[in-house]
This record gives sequence, structure tokens and C-alpha cells, in this order.
Amino acid sequence: MQIWPGSSYPLGASFDGGGTNFALFSEVAERIELCLFDADGTEHRVDLPERNGLVWHGYVPRIWPGQRYGYRVHGPYEPAAGIRCNPAKLLLDPYAKAIDGRIDWDESLFSYRFGDPDSVNDDDSAPHALHSVVINPFFDWAGDQPPNVPYNETVIYEAHVKGMTARHPDIPEDVRGTYAGLAHPAMIQHFRRLGVTAVELMPVHQFVHDSTLEEKGLANYWGYNTIGFFAPHNGYSCFGTRGEQVYEFKSMVRALHKAGMEVILDVVYNHTAEGNHMGPTLSFRGIDNQAYYRLVDGDEAYYYDTTGTGNSLNVRHHESLRLIMDSLRYWVTEMHVDGFRFDLASSLAREFHEVDRLSAFFDLVNQDPVVSQVKLIAEPWDVGDGGYQVGGFPPLWTEWNGRYRDTVRDFWRGEPSSLGEFAARFTGSSDLYETDNRRPIASINFVTAHDGFTLADLVSYNEKHNEANGEDNNDGESHNRSWNHGVEGETDDEHVLALRARQERNILTTLLLSQGVPMIAHGDELGRTQQGNNNVYCQDNELSWVDWDRAAEYDRLTSFTARLVTLRAEHPVFRRQRFFQGRPLRGQGVDDIAWLGPDAQPMSDEDWDGTHTRTLTIYLNGRGIPDRDDLGVRVEDDSFLLLINAHDEQQAAMLPDESYGAGWQVVVDTAALDDGPAISLKPNDSVELPPHSLLVLQSGSHQ
Repeated sequence: MQIWPGSSYPLGASFDGGGTNFALFSEVAERIELCLFDADGTEHRVDLPERNGLVWHGYVPRIWPGQRYGYRVHGPYEPAAGIRCNPAKLLLDPYAKAIDGRIDWDESLFSYRFGDPDSVNDDDSAPHALHSVVINPFFDWAGDQPPNVPYNETVIYEAHVKGMTARHPDIPEDVRGTYAGLAHPAMIQHFRRLGVTAVELMPVHQFVHDSTLEEKGLANYWGYNTIGFFAPHNGYSCFGTRGEQVYEFKSMVRALHKAGMEVILDVVYNHTAEGNHMGPTLSFRGIDNQAYYRLVDGDEAYYYDTTGTGNSLNVRHHESLRLIMDSLRYWVTEMHVDGFRFDLASSLAREFHEVDRLSAFFDLVNQDPVVSQVKLIAEPWDVGDGGYQVGGFPPLWTEWNGRYRDTVRDFWRGEPSSLGEFAARFTGSSDLYETDNRRPIASINFVTAHDGFTLADLVSYNEKHNEANGEDNNDGESHNRSWNHGVEGETDDEHVLALRARQERNILTTLLLSQGVPMIAHGDELGRTQQGNNNVYCQDNELSWVDWDRAAEYDRLTSFTARLVTLRAEHPVFRRQRFFQGRPLRGQGVDDIAWLGPDAQPMSDEDWDGTHTRTLTIYLNGRGIPDRDDLGVRVEDDSFLLLINAHDEQQAAMLPDESYGAGWQVVVDTAALDDGPAISLKPNDSVELPPHSLLVLQSGSHQ
């Protein structure tokens, strides 16, 4: 086999039409073997001949797309010093664009013998390991253009590739649960019916199923266990795993873009699937353990862990930072994705121990001409000390607003003293973001997500029911801020069912009419239930998949959700680009927002401080919007009243006088099952609000 010197850049395997260049970083390696595998598994080894700037490299002619390969790294094996080279272990290329296979957790994957952590295991792991795959980078994007939806017009739909389509009757069985399934016309139609503008995919980087789960007959369904930061997960491909998954993913992105929707990836750069010091040697650990992982200062046999998974990526090291940035750029430039949601993002800001908004990671993202221009969403916490950082990320970033989730749940379940917090969250959380010159779009508003109860379960269960996970119901969050409305779980009680359905509509209305960027969890509009399980991370089955037969019974809720999304899209007063000021604009006689009591008078300090104040009216002034359109013309809109009753008894509320509006029309009534005849109301009219209800009124003209 011929091998030429090749090039140290770019890292990974690069096919140029005549052969493939291979380049791998390792500071500790003394020798690196490139391992090429035939279709029957026969392995051919050749040394990478050159080393330049800590990168080993070589070019092999006539190596074509579809070629499986890996590396064997020769060097010191000194765990106490944080060095774990072992050439008996076949290693994935950290820059592999596609990955083939699935590990079987054989003992050979570990660098020690089971039962003897201090031993050295020299068994060959190749027959049991994942293989990197050379891909053809060329793809016909057919003029694909990113939708570039402005943040304030964005509605995010968090989705699981498999869970969305595994049970869809209109999608052919052989493509259910795949990228092709998510791009099927049936799914495109559903997304367009809802009016969502972005599909946020739960992890699609190549991940590993944990051995402890597989022993129980379970799986890492959510996918937060990454091993390949450039490779689409091969388990979501219907066409193959020898590189075809790359083209399938690109085709999915192209189809969603054509339908006007952006694609956002939930990415896990905070840790890898190699776990703690007792984990397998699959890639990074055997290539350069000290470069890729945070090790405990003074005891480098162990891993510094702020993720709860056993390890944390070493963002203090230039090569780890390079890997993250190269990966991000690749998914934007080559895979055409439109943004990222960063799992446990606080861990990426820990250059030393504390979360630091001036860390090198943030600096690199901020100055990068590619990555800085896409949507960047932080999950602003990790499990380390000081990791909860809601409101603490730099201005370029938006954040999952965990305080929004908690507050909306508390308010609608009737928790005392929650009104002031509710007002802050509904209006965009200026207390968290305005002091840094950030805008309402910094808040990604959500009430439910993949982690926790679904919307249907949030109003049906007081307690988690995670027995199916095999951990004696000890996993998952115990404080869910949920309310079962009198019966735990399934019931035939019509009164309870009606109240639950009303609460679902209340929560969705609040979510979609709040300032900020709303995110809907997949299946919430379809009545999806997990039977009270709030941690289905390991349930790759019908418990977690969307039940499209059940969804047909919830068509009213789907239509209601779509109507709210349309209302938001049509009225900029619900998606302002700047915070409310609580005072009139110049020349305006009424404030841009007003908070009124049941008597239609401005709320007093006593009202705000009252522990049981749960009835109020919110006035949104359509002429009090400070935004301007692309031509510089000030944006104007109709005005709206939101009449809210979170009490468990009917309450009377008076409409304000004509200074707020000459007349009003009901556009949303969460107490009504279906759209009824148009109802018009006048100033000073009295309205009876049913228990746990929300009424949205629209003015007949600008006020």
C-alpha cells in the first residue's frame, strides 16, 4: 500500500477524487497506525509518515468514499499521569464525518481487565469497535438557501428524529424513525400546519448506548452521549451507515428549508461517551487524554466532571476548542444547519472552575464569521458549583429560560405569590437580560421540553412514575410543579378531563403570546403522554414515541395551537424587539403595557403583593411598539387585552374604559372547546371568567 506525506490540514479524512488525506492530532503519540478495513473485516495497517505541528498525517491514493478506517496510537500508558495510549484499541477519528457500526461493550474495548482496574488489557478491540468512514463531500444542494428567520419571528419545535415518526401511519415503515422520515411530506405538512419556523432536533451527533442501559434492555434514547461530533447518528439512517447517512441528513435539511423551516441542532460538546476512568477507550481517551478531557488537578488518573456523566471536555486546551469550533463550522457550512442549542452550556465556560462569560470559548464563538451568525441557544446550567447561569450568558446568546418554565407552571397551578414573577416572565424577563443590553429574544420560553413531563402529563400527574426505567423511581426530577387536578393519571371523570384540557390551552396561550422566543415540545399539541414518566431518556419505545392514533383525538388542541402561532405571527405586539417601558411613547396617551385589576383599574402595590392575586387583565398597546420595519417605518398593531383567571372559582372582570379601546372582539377563549360566533364587547362591560381560564380580546382599531 502506498502512502504519501499528505497534509496536516484539514484534520480528519479528506477525499479529493483520487484518494484520501488522513490527519490526526496527538501530542503524546510516538507512532500512529492508520487502519483500513475491507468489507469482510480484514484490517490493513500503515504508519502515518509525517508529523507537523502535533498533527500526524498521510495521503493514501485510491481510497474511496465508503472506506472504513480507524487509528492505533502508540505511546505511554500512564493513567496516574493522565496518559492512556494503548495501540490494542482501535480508535475513532474525532473528525470522522460518518461512523459505521455499534459497540457491543466487549471487554476488549477497555484498557483494563474487568475486576482489576490496575491491569492492562491488550486485547484487540477492532472486531467490537465503531469504525470511521470516508465520505464524498460533494452534494447537490439545488440552490438551498437558509430561511434566516429573525429571532422575534421564530417559533421553535423541539423534536426527536425517531420519536416523531416511528409510529406515523402515513410514513412508509422502512423510513420511520429516520432523517428521511422527518423530511416526509406528512411531517412537513404537520410542521407547516402548526406554523413553526424552526425544528430543533435532539442530539443527532453519533452517540453510544450505555452498557448499563443495554443490560436492562433499554437504550440511550435521547442521545446525550456523543462520540462523533461531525457524524450524523447512523441509527437514524434508512439508507445505510457507510456514508449514506450524511446524504440523508443533508436531504432532510434541504426539504425543511424548502418548506421555510430552519434546522437547529441540540449539541453535546460538554462531555463524550467514554465516561470516567473506568470507561471504554473508543477515541479521545486513547489519542490524547490530557488534551481532550479535564482531569483532576493533582490526581490525573481521574476526570473533572461538571456534567454528571463521568467526564468533561477540556475547554482549556486549544485542541478541544479547535474541535468544537471546527465541528460547529462544519455543520453550518457543509450540513447547512441554522443554529445550535448547547447542552449544559455552562460547562463550556469553565476555563478554570467558575463559569466565566469571558472564557476563550465565548471569545472564539463571538469572533467567528460563520458560527456567530447562526442561532446560538444555551442551556445555561450544568451540575457543577455555580452552574445555574440563567441570564448570565453574553449578548450574542439566547438562553433556555428555566425561570420562565417554573413560573408559568406555578402560576397556573395556583401557587401563592407568583404574580410578580409571572409578569416579569410574560414580558420577556427584562430583569434577567435588559441590563446587558439584551432584548426579549434572549429568552427562549418553554414550559415543557424533552426532559420532564409532557404537557398532557403536567396537568395529569402530581408525582413522577419512572418505574419503567429500572431505577426504583429514583431518577428524574421530583419537584415538577405539576397538578393532576384531583386524579393521578388516566381518568374518565369528565370534569377533571375538561379542566386539564383548559389548563393545556392556558399554558399554550401564555407560551405563544409571551415576549421572547417560544419553544413547543414535540407532541404537546398532539396530547402526547409518557404515562407520568418524566425521564424517558432510556425509553426507545412506544412510551416515548408520538402516538399518532391518539393524536387524532387531540385535533382540537392541534388546531388551537396552530391558531395561536398564527395570531403571534400576524401581530408584532406579541413579538416586540424591545422591552416594555411601562410608560407611553412620545405622543401616546396610554402606556405601552398596563396591568389592571378585576375592576379595570391599574393594579396597586397591594394587588401585586397579595399572596392570592390570580385575576388580572394585561393591556398590550399596539401603538406602543418602538420597533421599526425594514424601511424604517414604526411598527403599529391592534391592541389586545388578556383577561386571566387562575383561581379555582369563577371571577368577574370589567373591561377598561374607552381610553384603552373603543371596542373589543374575542379571539381566544381557553374555556371554549371550539371557535364560536364572534363576540364583541364594549368598554366597561363586565365579563365572567370561568375558573382557570384566559380570554384574549383584540381591539377593532389602533388605539
